[in-house]
Amino acid sequence: MPEGKPLVVDADAALLPTGLALECFWSALGRAPLATMGAVLRNLGRPARLKAILFRLASLRADLLPSRPDVAARIEQARAAGRPVTLVSACDARMATALRDAMGLDAEVMASDGATHLRGAARRRALDAAFGRDGYDYIGPPRRDDGPGPAQSAGWQWRALLRALRPHQWVKNVLLLLPLIAAHDFGWSLLGPVLLGMVAFSAAASSIYIVNDLLDLEADRLHPTKRHRPFAAGAVPIAVGMIAAALLALGALGLALAIGPALLGVLALYMGLSLSYSLRLKRMRWVDIATLAGLYTIRVLAGAVAAGVPATGYLIAFIYPIFITLGCVKRLTELTLATSDERLPGRGYGRPDRGDLLNVAGLGTFGALLVFFLYGFSETGTELYPRRWLLWLALVPVAAWLIRMVWLGWTGKQDYDPIVFALRDRYGLALIFFTLTLMFYAAGLVWPDWMRP
Repeated sequence: MPEGKPLVVDADAALLPTGLALECFWSALGRAPLATMGAVLRNLGRPARLKAILFRLASLRADLLPSRPDVAARIEQARAAGRPVTLVSACDARMATALRDAMGLDAEVMASDGATHLRGAARRRALDAAFGRDGYDYIGPPRRDDGPGPAQSAGWQWRALLRALRPHQWVKNVLLLLPLIAAHDFGWSLLGPVLLGMVAFSAAASSIYIVNDLLDLEADRLHPTKRHRPFAAGAVPIAVGMIAAALLALGALGLALAIGPALLGVLALYMGLSLSYSLRLKRMRWVDIATLAGLYTIRVLAGAVAAGVPATGYLIAFIYPIFITLGCVKRLTELTLATSDERLPGRGYGRPDRGDLLNVAGLGTFGALLVFFLYGFSETGTELYPRRWLLWLALVPVAAWLIRMVWLGWTGKQDYDPIVFALRDRYGLALIFFTLTLMFYAAGLVWPDWMRP
């Protein structure tokens, strides 16, 4: 590398693995979704002006942005050698300046100014005019006539993207099987569409997880464990995540349509509510818990629609308060494990809310148990469960499971996601299997000869 040559670093494609412009867009979208989308639609042909508006809407914390260590090391080497360093960006100059200051770089800034969009050929022409065509070393995407060069951007790995899809969360879609279990109908003609529905919901959920992660970049980077998520850590570019989310969403909707228009409607409702949750509802106290419970309940409805069996009011009335309880457990766990008394990043809860969350969890537990008990008196319950005393006996392990979940959340002894924790907790799983066993005996589906009347 020649001595004294200026070093020019592309902040968008080389220094930041996620992309500065897209960081700004998603930050703005999370804070002001309507204003952001309006700005995008009004300025599609004016990218420099659009990026200036996004900068004003975003309030992006440049000090939290991930950078590529190898590029940062080359900048430090250039500074140590006394060579001038310039950051070049297609983003607004104020955003590039904030990035430079946050990283403590002694560098000049060359960026878009709201009128001139410094990108692609325009950028290289500006650099050539400022330094001469061969008068600087460049870290960023090469020109077509540059050859491969030493300044390629670092890549990403498929397994990091797979981790962003959160495949371990797909197990939540076993909830689609509940209507079949409640109806005591396990024929393949009904089970097949439900299994396909589970695939559709898994793809839809992964697309929403990506969107949620992109909207939560700042909050995740402030979180003790979520800061390691692929997009927050810079392991996967934001553009890759956007493409993956779009493909997953289209695939999920297409599969749901193939199963039936009714399931497509339910899935669209799920995705729309999930998107509303990611954009706004998750920041609203209590509304977020009610929405989470609704999203889980929609999965149960989807199973009923896919199989063509009824989802009784008792089933919905039983499921919803259970997920209200688990939503409270999720927030209790986060507050218990929090390292300060400040409100949770991106959420509306602080440690003073722990008592209220515990009370609501208790109400959800009581409500679910009451509905379970009353179901035994219903016409459907009497028909499906002739041995009602065994059905009511199943209240004991159900109550024990719910109380255990609340207690573990209160003491901070479980995972940040209670559903995932429940599916790994061997004691909790034993209680669930015991409950199902009692219900099968109550229904007469399993009944040893020596116990027959």
